[in-house]
Amino acid sequence: MDINELTENFELLEDWEDKYRYIIELGEQMPPLPEDLKTEEWKVRGCQSQVWLIPEKKDGKLFFKGDSDAAIVKGIIAIVLSIYSGKSAQEIKAADVSGIFSGLGLHEHLSPSRRNGLGAMAEKIRHYAEVM
Repeated sequence: MDINELTENFELLEDWEDKYRYIIELGEQMPPLPEDLKTEEWKVRGCQSQVWLIPEKKDGKLFFKGDSDAAIVKGIIAIVLSIYSGKSAQEIKAADVSGIFSGLGLHEHLSPSRRNGLGAMAEKIRHYAEVM
């Protein structure tokens, strides 16, 4: 799913209870990471829940797999990956995940700890874009 489709789907939902359910559904649609990949090496620091992000580079683009132990956070990961996965390092560095989340209304509806976790995920992805 791309960010435009995500934005359109979000706009169709009228209240935040429905939007939270949709975020959880997005997370449920993601394949779970195998347990052997849920290691310290792939863990994102700064998230209240456990979050793992695994990069893979193919044809000059970065692709990501992710998982979390919390349903809503796994949905947030799905949104973050729709923004970043399949992009070049330059596109990743230029992406404004904070602006996208604000546009979706998520910044005002996420707890401060989840907003911090979102920032930590974006920073980790930008780090991978630098080093891969």
